[in-house]
Order: sequence, then C-alpha cells, then structure tokens
Amino acid sequence: MANKISKETKIGELLMTAPEAAPILMEIGMHCLGCPSAQEESLAEAAMVHGIDADLLVEKINAFINANA
Repeated sequence: MANKISKETKIGELLMTAPEAAPILMEIGMHCLGCPSAQEESLAEAAMVHGIDADLLVEKINAFINANA
C-alpha cells in the first residue's frame, strides 16, 4: 500500500489495498469485515466499537504492511 493508513481509513479501502491486513483485524475481534456497514466504517470507528485503542491499531497495521512490502 503506497499511502500510510490512518484512523480515518475505511475498512473497505484498507482491505482492497492491503488484504493481508485482514488477519490483524480478525484477531482483535473484527469478524464482520465483509459486512456492508463495516466497509464504510473508519478504523477509528471500528476500534471504538470494539474497545481498542485506534492509534495502536493503526500503528500495528502500518508496521505489518511495511514489514511485508
């Protein structure tokens, strides 16, 4: 993924550009990745719903993507 993701990145956008990030979302309880509402949800919104720190989530995803680029 060319651009670094942010808390405002939509889950659908993330999964289209970096599908390898899906397991990270799944392991923290985001099991509805294919749901229509999840596709338009930002990482910040999803993190809030799941009680996860959005900054740490974004940091983890960016580190994973960079390590696997």
